[in-house]
Amino acid sequence: MIQNLVPVAVLAVLIFTILRAGRQPLWAEAYRRIRRRPLALVALGVIALYGAIAFLDSIGWRDSSARPRQTVIDRLFQKPKERTYSAPMAAMTTGEPKPHKIQSRHLLGTDGVGEDVLYLTLKGCRTAIIIGGLTSLIVTPLALLFGMLAGYFGRRVDDAIQYVYTVLDSIPGILLLIALLMVLGRGLVQMCIAMGVTSWVGLCRLARGETLKHRDREYVRAARALGLGHGRILARHILPNLMPLVIISVTLGFSGLVLSEAILSYLQLGVQSGVGSWGNMIDSARMELAREPIIWWNLTAASTALFILVLAFNLFGDALRDAIDPRLRSS
Repeated sequence: MIQNLVPVAVLAVLIFTILRAGRQPLWAEAYRRIRRRPLALVALGVIALYGAIAFLDSIGWRDSSARPRQTVIDRLFQKPKERTYSAPMAAMTTGEPKPHKIQSRHLLGTDGVGEDVLYLTLKGCRTAIIIGGLTSLIVTPLALLFGMLAGYFGRRVDDAIQYVYTVLDSIPGILLLIALLMVLGRGLVQMCIAMGVTSWVGLCRLARGETLKHRDREYVRAARALGLGHGRILARHILPNLMPLVIISVTLGFSGLVLSEAILSYLQLGVQSGVGSWGNMIDSARMELAREPIIWWNLTAASTALFILVLAFNLFGDALRDAIDPRLRSS
């Protein structure tokens, strides 16, 4: 249930952030600058397409109590299973001593158990959005909370928080991630929790540094002089000034989270085999290149889908950073 709500939650947070930020002069100017960059708009369109696929793959229902739940993607793209591999748009199976006629044409072919590769690739969109979205929803509040507390209060609070994230950051990230997954078990939510625990340190340091800059400025001193509490100052005055930094960091970090799932799947620590995942597709296809004939389409489809999403997030993140940061704005 949680997994189905994550794409909806990510979409809701994105829409709320855009509408809320659009009222501020800084973001209104940033939107105008982004609209002048065609490459950024293309990247945003690609991200929106992936998000729409993930959203449609989270909406499903049962036709009857005896039949399994099917999502919109299942109903639109799922095809009858074939006997085994078939090349893209082929009419016969591949790799059998006696090729058999397939039931329907498959745009990207089929894998070893006869599943349509295009269908599996589309199912991987939901997993990628869940991993990036849910992990970001875990990392961002955690990093902001500790970073703002450390930067605002300083002294013992700062020392304690710095000690925690310094110790955490001294452990090799992949080893800590593997250890957490061994404790939590395999699963999509468990992977997001483990990645969230190991990914908040960088943003926390940035939030701490920015809070140190803002806590001694005139508007914060004026708020203290008016008798405002620490919580209100942090929430109403310092946090809004951190939002550009947070949004840029989350946008650029999203692609790294998606790539981590492919690495963990290669180490047999990814999501369960029954869940659509590009990492699982790449892992199951790594031995197919040694077959005769070479089975290349399963690996190519998953790698291309992963590459396009990561590239789109990186391009849009760079454009967003240039539009927001006054030091990087071009005339």
